[in-house]
Amino acid sequence: MIATPSGSSPERPPLVLIANDQEWTARSLESILESEGYTVLRAYTGRQAVDRALAERPDLVILDRQLPDLDGPSVCRLLRDEGALGLTLPVVITTAGPAGRTQRLEAYEAGAWEFFGQPLDAEIVSLKLRTFLQAKQHADRLRREALIDDLTGLYSPHGLERRAREVGSEASRQRQPLACVVFGADDDSLEAAVETATDLARRIGLTFQRVGRSADVVGRLGMLDFAVVAPATTAEGARALVERITAAARENHPDYHAGNGGLTLRAGYCAVTDYGAGEMDVSEMLQRAQAAMREVAA
Repeated sequence: MIATPSGSSPERPPLVLIANDQEWTARSLESILESEGYTVLRAYTGRQAVDRALAERPDLVILDRQLPDLDGPSVCRLLRDEGALGLTLPVVITTAGPAGRTQRLEAYEAGAWEFFGQPLDAEIVSLKLRTFLQAKQHADRLRREALIDDLTGLYSPHGLERRAREVGSEASRQRQPLACVVFGADDDSLEAAVETATDLARRIGLTFQRVGRSADVVGRLGMLDFAVVAPATTAEGARALVERITAAARENHPDYHAGNGGLTLRAGYCAVTDYGAGEMDVSEMLQRAQAAMREVAA
């Protein structure tokens, strides 16, 4: 229907991110992974690891405990704080020496699934990573099938798709207008935000719940992308909805009350005056609204 974050799928091998500036250790891990058919990405610093994880959405991350800028546990905590990755992303921390008890506890407290010391036992590493990846794939499948987004309480992409079809069927029978609107956080607002992306997504979700109409179907498409399917709503009504939501999000953001202007949401919409005429279905309308929102952001 519309683009959603990637996850494990039968069409591609599992994607593993290795963050390690020690070439020998990284190549040792890479050889184990590639022999199992995994695709490997590399990062050399903690910040680079976080950026690549957010951009590429790996199925598993392996962090060296001593990266040049941030240590492995610190990077692990940053990954855990990102709602787009969450607790279901397996994170493993390695160390160049033996695995001491203090280091293990530090890794587990940061949210790591496992801590490996040297020398690596390739067979044990392979078996554990295989189990971790199977758990990740199962969690991803459950998330895709869920109807409600657990972060915001709005509809998930799957739930939105199902409810949108139901709303579209009713609008078709009644020959009513229908509008689809897609919202996304402005890049400048996100860079200036004092809260994490997870907190920001939760706050935007609360805004929709507070000022949205009960008849509207609201869902979260991605980390900071939201959609509204609005029955009995014309193009004029869609523009009014955009103004109402963006104004409420702006006023509900901490920066607004600090005099910094608040959050800016970009938006795109698609509306038809008679959904029963069959001009396009609700899936295509959502795609067009999403494309319009991206054009605004470009």
